[in-house]
Amino acid sequence: MNYLVVVAHPDDEVLGAGATMYKLVKEGHNVAVAIMVQHAAARANISDTLNIDIEKAMEIIGVRKMYYADFPNIKMNTVPHLELVQFVEKCIVDFQPEVIITHHPADTNNDHTMTSIAVQAASRLFQRRNDIPALKELLYMEVLSSTEWALDSSSNRFRPNCYYEVGKEAIDKKIQALETYKGVMRPYPHPRSEEALVGLAAYRGCQSGCNYAEAFESVLRRIV
Repeated sequence: MNYLVVVAHPDDEVLGAGATMYKLVKEGHNVAVAIMVQHAAARANISDTLNIDIEKAMEIIGVRKMYYADFPNIKMNTVPHLELVQFVEKCIVDFQPEVIITHHPADTNNDHTMTSIAVQAASRLFQRRNDIPALKELLYMEVLSSTEWALDSSSNRFRPNCYYEVGKEAIDKKIQALETYKGVMRPYPHPRSEEALVGLAAYRGCQSGCNYAEAFESVLRRIV
């Protein structure tokens, strides 16, 4: 199957679904990543060699297909909604995904929210075009240091209902990939520490009765 992971920033893809992507590739599935903000200029401690960092991270995970946009960092809410949707649609047309993974719309980071809303709109493309395969599933992922904050109590927060068993090897690869992004990993107890990432995977595994897992919220599933 074809899996498309659409994220706001470089490193979000690994934080939210890095272990799952690694295992999917090993199982023979096709995985592509679309990044809405290629240049994270407003972020502290981000390497000047960000594009190289992305390539190294994806090489570790095994992803070879990438899409890039250059929307303004932490300013995606200033971009017309249609432009965001059209970029995601172009990725869908080219890659023909059957499953799409993206941010939860209640994430504290506004770029995550804008990305999620754009993906929601673009996910309906198959209803308008006969050359697009019908989407089988749309999943929201959790990105540590953003999803768990969800300070807006009026919104529906991330509620995982889908767990992908990844095992310790995939979690180790996830951490290795994150370490290629200079300035991203932090010492414990920061949520982007090795201890927090391993702990979350162990907890999600305990929740679902498996050996380490990444959790998702399935909001669309078509069984045909």
